[in-house]
Amino acid sequence: MKKSVIKRRKSADIRKDNLQLILSVAEQRFAEYGYNGTTISAIADQAKLPKSNILYYFKTKEVLYKEVLSKILKIWMVDMEEMTAEQHPKQALRHYILLKIKQSKDHSNASRIFASELLHGAPFLRDKLQTDLKTQFIRTCQVIREWIAKQWMNPISPEHLLFMIWSSTQAYADYGLQSSILMGKTELEDDDFETGAELITQIVLKGCGIKLL
Repeated sequence: MKKSVIKRRKSADIRKDNLQLILSVAEQRFAEYGYNGTTISAIADQAKLPKSNILYYFKTKEVLYKEVLSKILKIWMVDMEEMTAEQHPKQALRHYILLKIKQSKDHSNASRIFASELLHGAPFLRDKLQTDLKTQFIRTCQVIREWIAKQWMNPISPEHLLFMIWSSTQAYADYGLQSSILMGKTELEDDDFETGAELITQIVLKGCGIKLL
């Protein structure tokens, strides 16, 4: 009985490790070569797994690509969901901006894939944008409206505030190469992400009429 349990655990661990490896390699390939320029064979070769293993978990390239997109979208929606009307926007917005910058640092490939998908009309992502993301977006905008009603911040557009935060934080992933070149670096460093997060936070809070102290 114990051997059976151990065997199932090992199988579960192997499955988890394989999925993590496949998604990590797929992110890198899709970010570098795009959807059309990426093949399951190339992902299998880089992951050092048989092609049949990739297709066991993901039946087609499209399924794998959608999972990569869904992964970053889920992370972003969880970050939004953490903001509540009970929190003060000074702490909530600061924390949200820090999370967004961290995601740009830790998941830069996924962010670039997401941006490319949108630039191409979101053929694989449109349904989730119109359902899952839009639902969370509406909820978060309502949280901001409640902050405004409590006079914790100026009466600004919640929608455009989120658009501005997204564009400024995700730029550290989507345009990271441009930024590093202009700063004479091979890549952005931890200090750059921290400096960016602090500047964006100051601009957002001051622009919304939220006292920093």
